[in-house]
Formats: sequence, structure tokens, C-alpha cells
Amino acid sequence: MPQEATRFDVAISGASFAGLALACALSDALGPEFGIALIDRAPEASAQPDARVFALSAASRHLLEAIGVWADIAGEAQPVDAIDITDSSLDAGVRPVLLAYDNVTGSGEPATHIVPAAPLAAALRTRAGQHAAITTFAPAEARGLAVDDAVARIGLADGRELAASLVVAADGRKSPMREAAGIKVIAWSYPQTGIVTTVRHERPHGGRAVQHFLPAGPFAILPLTGDRACITWTEDAKEAQRILALDDAGFLAEIDKRFGGKLGAIALAGPRQSWPLGMHLARSYVAPRFAVIGDAAHGVHPLAGQGLNLGFRDVAALAESIVDAMRLGFDAGDAQALHRYERWRRFDSAVSAATFDTLNRLFANDASLLRSVREAGLGIVDRVPALKRFFVAEAAGLTGELPRLLKGERV
Repeated sequence: MPQEATRFDVAISGASFAGLALACALSDALGPEFGIALIDRAPEASAQPDARVFALSAASRHLLEAIGVWADIAGEAQPVDAIDITDSSLDAGVRPVLLAYDNVTGSGEPATHIVPAAPLAAALRTRAGQHAAITTFAPAEARGLAVDDAVARIGLADGRELAASLVVAADGRKSPMREAAGIKVIAWSYPQTGIVTTVRHERPHGGRAVQHFLPAGPFAILPLTGDRACITWTEDAKEAQRILALDDAGFLAEIDKRFGGKLGAIALAGPRQSWPLGMHLARSYVAPRFAVIGDAAHGVHPLAGQGLNLGFRDVAALAESIVDAMRLGFDAGDAQALHRYERWRRFDSAVSAATFDTLNRLFANDASLLRSVREAGLGIVDRVPALKRFFVAEAAGLTGELPRLLKGERV
């Protein structure tokens, strides 16, 4: 690579949720003199709006509050006040609730809010655009990586070159920058497809989420503002092909078969989207002057809705590691700071990935003996308030050693 390159402190490849949040967090902490390059592929807008929603934990909300984003999406955020869990066959006439609990932390705040993807992305982009420290390159794509003791250099597809003390890959599951850094992944695919859409229902949901564990995978009903709910649905891959090929009436009938009927008549209120499901975990989260965050670092089964929360945990841990190192006089790519980040995040991500993988395999099985064991286990949890409080705290992201941003504190 030629030697002349535009110089930054940090270059972030990828301008989705994690990349934008990290850029804002670093700019807030280190000020306009700290140079951040944000490399945004800016793909063409889809013909359909993004149907996804995120179950944002209380810790993720704290981070968004700390970086000045939450106020812009609060009106779109639906608190989840309670959760019902069922485990039954698809043709069961009645789906008894085996576990029900209030989704409120010990401090009285909701453990989870359901937030649509589109307004969250827009709010993060707006906030990033307000920071003088952030220079956005778009449309642009990072192609090469060369690292020495003093600097990391990356090339863009259009021939421009950037240099930074640290390069962060936030460029998705198939991260080109992770590959350029030589970081391998552990990965496998599930014989399942994820389906998401929005429905409008006749009766108010009361802030209650429902997770139906069905033989093909979980079918979640996530409350949205107004009399609406997002359906996040895991289905056998072959059956999903048939369902997705149906017209709207047929597709709605398949949803209605699984919905449960407690909210009255339903109607489609948004597009349908789907994607193949899999798990991956980066073997290392760091390399010399390099780190991975978000989907570039890990991808987990969506049954617990924790993917973006794990990404925001990465953001909070990496931002704090960088800021603390720089305040001690080191640069953003300091090796000790990066190893601190990796120790903070990789074990937690590995445990989460293994837990969600095990739960998916345990519940996506219709064997009668296994179903009896599951029902007994859920019944035990339902009768032990301390276990319920533990699960709520875990879902809220408020356990373990928390970075300051996840507590709502500035770094």
C-alpha cells in the first residue's frame, strides 16, 4: 500500500447499529480532536422497509441514553411488562401458559423494550452526523489491511487509503475485515429459517410478550406501540419455503394457526422478511491494532432476541477500554486495552451462543419424554420467584461486570 493516507485515531468498517454506536460513544468521550473514520457501504435501500424489531435490554437502553439517542426513539419503544411462555404441539387446541412473569427489574424499570429497526438506525445515523470527530466515507468499502507497530492501514474500494491507530470491524457476519485480519470463526447452520412480520390485532396487548415454543422452533409475539405486534418466527427451512410462497391470505392463516387467539382477529400490518439461521463466533476478538464487534464477532440464534444487545455490550466494553487507555497516555490501538476488551467480551459471548444453541435444540424437539421434562422445568421456574428475578436480570443485561455505558454513565 502507498504510504500516504488520511490519518485517524480509529477507523470503523461498518455503519450499522454497533459501528454507529461505537463512533458516537468514542466521540462523546474523547471530543472533536479525536479522529474517527466511519466506512459505510451504504447499500441501496431495499424495496421493502426493514421488518425487524429488537428486544432492547435495559442495559442497551442505558447505553443509548448515554450517547444521546434514546430520546429520539422513545416514542417508538414499547416496554415489555410481562412475558408468557408456552410449550405445545402445532395442532394443540389450547396452549397453556407454563411460565409467566413480570418483566420488571428490581429498580422498577422494564427489563426490555421492543424497538423497530428503522427508527433506531435513523436515530443513530442522525446522532453520528452531529459529531465533528466523525468523518463518514460513503458509499465506501474497506478492502485491504496492513498493520505495523505504529499504525494500521486500510484501502477503500475506490482507491482511497486510510491509516489509524485502531481498525474496528463492525461489518457483519461475513466481515471482509475480519477475514483480512486473519481471524477465523467457529460456525454452523441450523435447518431453520427466521421469519419476521408485523400484525395488527383486535384487542390491546397490555405490554405482554408471548413465546410459543413449537416443534419447529419458537414463535414470539412481541408487543409494539398501538394494537400491533411483531411476529418473530423460527420455522423448519423446507416448511418456511412453502409458507413464504403463500399469498397474504395464506400467510396470515399460517400466523393465525400459531398466534393463540387471545388478542382477537389479526391482520397483516407490515412486510414479511426471512433469512437462514446459523451461529458463529470469532476465534479471537482482537489482533494487532484490530478488533471485531457486533455481528462481525458473533451471531447467535434469535430465540432470545439478544443479538443486538450482545453487540451493544461489545460497544460499551471496547469504548471504555480505548478511552481508559488514551487517558493514561496510550493510543487507541494499545495492545493491553484490546486484550482487556477481549477478556471482557469473548467469554460472555461464547456462553450466550452456547446457551441459545442448547435452548433451541432442547425446545425444537417434539419427543413426548423431552416435552414432559421441559414442562416440568418451566413449572419449577414458575413457582420460584428468585429464579424469575434472575432471568429478568439476565434479560435486562444487568448482571456481571458492566461497562459504564451499560449503567447509563459517560465514559
